[in-house]
Amino acid sequence: MPLEGEYMGRDVVINDLDTANQEFYSHCATGTLHLQRCRACGLMRYPTTTACPFCGHAEYDWAPVSGKGTVHSYTEVHHAIDPVFREHVPYHILLVDLDEQLGKPTEHEALRINGNLVDADGEMAGEDLVNTVGIGTRVRIVFKDMGGGIALPLWTVDEEAEQPERVWRYAQG
Repeated sequence: MPLEGEYMGRDVVINDLDTANQEFYSHCATGTLHLQRCRACGLMRYPTTTACPFCGHAEYDWAPVSGKGTVHSYTEVHHAIDPVFREHVPYHILLVDLDEQLGKPTEHEALRINGNLVDADGEMAGEDLVNTVGIGTRVRIVFKDMGGGIALPLWTVDEEAEQPERVWRYAQG
């Protein structure tokens, strides 16, 4: 049976054949981030897949992770294509290096998850917050309940973490 919810006025449906994503978003609904961990090599992965991208093994377990990390890269959207997002420009889509599994399987890799920048309550970040976040910012995950037993993982600034003195941001025009 598909899982159904809603985000920002849009229907969200996770097909019943997509069991891995159903499990992922169901874990998010519990308020903890769980990722697939390969039973053979022990490496975690995101997004969900049917086999380990590192060793090809199909069996996995779900492992909880801290949901804390560092902004690896970001996109700052100034022209939203979807009308739902237009009132929120500018907004950030973050790519975050999780604290777990840094430098694995090689020194240049990390366990990375993308998501929108939001405030601590899970609402799209305002321009003041968007203007302070850049590469190197420490963030933590928050979950937006979409109903139907699923939630969306999003990112907010980690107020408890030591922040870098200066973050890298694209040149402001």
